Amino acid sequence: PSVPLYRQLALFAVLQSTPHILVVDDDNRLRSLLRRYLAEQNFVVSTATCAADARAKLEHLTYDLMVLDVMMPDETGLELTKSLRGKIPILLLTARGEAQDRIEGFEVGADDYLQKPFEPRELVLRINAILRRVPKPVTAGPLLRFGAWKYDASRDELRRDDEVVRLTEMESGL
Repeated sequence: PSVPLYRQLALFAVLQSTPHILVVDDDNRLRSLLRRYLAEQNFVVSTATCAADARAKLEHLTYDLMVLDVMMPDETGLELTKSLRGKIPILLLTARGEAQDRIEGFEVGADDYLQKPFEPRELVLRINAILRRVPKPVTAGPLLRFGAWKYDASRDELRRDDEVVRLTEMESGL
């Protein structure tokens, strides 16, 4: 069933005020544990199983940070990091912990690097440190994005490409 527009907007308003993290790891167990633990730490968490899945999700939603495994079957985390450099903060989470591995991670654009196994509290502290360092995008007013749609709260306007939908006061209030 289709989710009503007002509920989608309410969800995205929550996402705007709470950091939204994308966890990308091919290990189902670790991905599930990270989702649960980070959600308990007051993050909104989405997951992806591989780089291609992460790219697809990045096309439809905006994330505040990505926690990314380096060793994945399709495209490595280093390749994905390099292609996303400057578009989203990335914390590489990997079993590869040699100095050269860390240096390579930072060279391709990672904001931080944490070796597995790791202390979950340290992961949260590193995520928070990255989020403090990264400047928030400046917009004319609250701008919510979901799929191809963008909602500009300052104009009460819903837009998809050149299509504009003006909302009533009641619709905007919802």
